Amino acid sequence: MSFIGNLLWFVFGGGFVLGLSWLLVGCVWCLTIVGIPIGIACFRIAGFAFLPFGKELVPAEFLGEKRIAGTGIMNFLWCIFSGLWLAIAHVLTGLADCMTIVGIPFGLANFQIAIAAFAPLGKRTVSKDIAEAARSRSAKAAVDAKIG
Repeated sequence: MSFIGNLLWFVFGGGFVLGLSWLLVGCVWCLTIVGIPIGIACFRIAGFAFLPFGKELVPAEFLGEKRIAGTGIMNFLWCIFSGLWLAIAHVLTGLADCMTIVGIPFGLANFQIAIAAFAPLGKRTVSKDIAEAARSRSAKAAVDAKIG
């Protein structure tokens, strides 16, 4: 089912154009040495923007990765220079998709990518099963930390 959703998304839901916009922005960020981590994150999100069905974006901490120092500052710079504009593009495309009953899943996928557009550093694309297991493990670890 996700194959059909991804195919329809890529052709009719704006996936091709929006995925290319993520790639273009990633290339621009990679032109600066400081922006290379943001460019790499853009390439990760571009893969998700091209084919979002059957996958989810989760924080890297949920998968056991450590948070890299400076991620917050870089996400802030990203949000000002690129993230806000990509988020607006995804929200507008999502609203247009939601105008029809058939387009609602595409609109929801656009809204999910728009949220990621505010802080792409530290996000990983995984299958829905792995995302659910990672969220469950993270929640269990948080409860265990609170209990003692």
